[in-house]
Amino acid sequence: MAQVSDPYIREQLEKRREELNLALAAAAPVAPAAPYLELLGEVDAAIQQMEEGTYGICEECHDPIERERLIADPLVKMCLDHLTNDDRRALEQDLELAAHVQRGLLPEKHARFGEWHIHYEYKPAGLVSGDYCDLILLREREGSLLFLLGDVAGKGVAASLLMTHMHAMFRSLSNGGSGELLGLDKLLETANRVFCESTFAGQYATLVCGYAGRSGELEIASAGHLPALLVRREGVKQIGATGLPLGMFSSSRYAIQRARLEPGDSLLLFTDGISEAGDAAGKEYGVKRLSNVAGERHRWDPRELLAACLKDVNVHTSGARQADDQTLMVIHRSETAGASLND
Repeated sequence: MAQVSDPYIREQLEKRREELNLALAAAAPVAPAAPYLELLGEVDAAIQQMEEGTYGICEECHDPIERERLIADPLVKMCLDHLTNDDRRALEQDLELAAHVQRGLLPEKHARFGEWHIHYEYKPAGLVSGDYCDLILLREREGSLLFLLGDVAGKGVAASLLMTHMHAMFRSLSNGGSGELLGLDKLLETANRVFCESTFAGQYATLVCGYAGRSGELEIASAGHLPALLVRREGVKQIGATGLPLGMFSSSRYAIQRARLEPGDSLLLFTDGISEAGDAAGKEYGVKRLSNVAGERHRWDPRELLAACLKDVNVHTSGARQADDQTLMVIHRSETAGASLND
């Protein structure tokens, strides 16, 4: 029988036990101790079960409880199939709230910044998503734009929590705490170190990011992510990973690749929910097919290019149920300048 004995979960339980003991000491004798003692008993029982190898087993059916739920709440005792109706409604409300919060973290779907014209589609497979995308205007770098698109390993609530963690982390780092903007390589190295120190073993994320300058210049770095597709008149060029995914090794380093987009050129970023979308026989859509579709549409408006790519994905899957989160972003250099992107 499978069981959960994740060091991270045990660490969280021990931290909660410590906090409860501190709360008990502070409350006496002015507040009732019973609620604290009850919770402390549950935490001690969970730690004991972990030592016995029975932690994370549903009390009703004796099958393993969903791991992501244990990460979110280490005291969960029932799997999803055996929740009471009240518990199920409460969980649904929590998920709906989490989805609402997550949507609020996304940038505007259609943005103009100088000659840059950006459009993206963000399609979770469920209520919440482990995909991450953001657009950040950097006035400290002569008005450059920082674009980011990534994918947290796993699905569901646990992945969505790490997605929000990445959002906060890059928003903070891109402001350059000391007032100095980090180079793209240092930005990824710092983010990787923070990610390693603030997550548990086995959690990682792929990410492609870059700076887009006012004159069409691009700097791109990729932490183990799928290739970015540079769509030019002469064809499509793949820009591959320049380092390992975030969260694998704290000492990882990331090289920078540079390119220039002429008016009419586009850069496509996507997650594996696009490239790995399968047809009825299980055949994946693939990076090559996406490259062909994009390559035939050089100079297209980014909204129309994105729509054509997604339509082709849907044709391939024949309307089958979406199995993974899908995010596709088109960064296009137009021939005329537009309004500035909001901060």
